Amino acid sequence: MSIEKYIVFQLQGQSYAASIQQIVSIELLQEVVALPQTSEFIDGITTLRNEVVPIIDLKTRMGLTRSQQTDQTRVLLSNVNHVQVGFVVDEANDVIDIDASTIEEAPTTIKGVNGNFLQGVAKLEDRLLLLLDLEHILNYEEVSEVKQVINEQ
Repeated sequence: MSIEKYIVFQLQGQSYAASIQQIVSIELLQEVVALPQTSEFIDGITTLRNEVVPIIDLKTRMGLTRSQQTDQTRVLLSNVNHVQVGFVVDEANDVIDIDASTIEEAPTTIKGVNGNFLQGVAKLEDRLLLLLDLEHILNYEEVSEVKQVINEQ
């Protein structure tokens, strides 16, 4: 029996989770400075923990409707391919233990979700949770663009 901790977060009313191993911290969304000529899902940059961090709108990246900031909006600070990135989510509201035996392989096609970053589906007593692999949210070209955003600051 292998149990791992996951952070549960919301995107358009749907619950998702990511391994706590992939998340450095959960932060309030600070003022974001928009950058010209970047991909639509890159909101801009902000300063978190005295570092300039690119901010990715996770919903836009997944093909969902752009996020509207509320008091519950949070940033999941994560390291993606050795780059610190902030993922905007509607809210991050729970840390739970998930037994590996409750995780099933992700369906190969789920509308709006690229199978590369869908790690699996956890069947819990009261709900299904889509498990995201934050390390694979961005492809190689997108990681390069994010690195360029940081280097230009």
